[in-house]
Amino acid sequence: MIAETVCSAVSVAGLGIAVVTAYRKRFLSAARIAAYSLVPIGLVMTGVVGWLADTAFSPTAWAGFGVLAAAWLLFAGARAVERRRGGTRAERRAARGARADTVAPAASAPSLGAGTTPAARPTAAPRSSSSADDFSDIEAILKKHGI
Repeated sequence: MIAETVCSAVSVAGLGIAVVTAYRKRFLSAARIAAYSLVPIGLVMTGVVGWLADTAFSPTAWAGFGVLAAAWLLFAGARAVERRRGGTRAERRAARGARADTVAPAASAPSLGAGTTPAARPTAAPRSSSSADDFSDIEAILKKHGI
């Protein structure tokens, strides 16, 4: 009974603030305040407040919340350990087998085939302290990306 009274008082106070806000010609804010102030009375009228009050004082409900929390902790802990280990046992075994096959038995380097030498990176021009050079660098980057 007290929860319904408090929710009704909050709704009336919110509607009063909305009226004052609308009087000040701030209609969008007044509409938003009115919408927020109607939520508590709507919750009372639908019975949600009564259900929450019954749930808050029920030991069975709190025991249920405790069981749900324990299940969540077990699930989260198992996921954390699985991520840290790198997956399931079968996935780790398959990864170990794949790693062993990458190097030939008598070779000292991975047998990836004949590779090409890495492309030479363009050398950067020495930086100048003038701001004109900074803008030319930026222009070059933008032209490179087609902007």
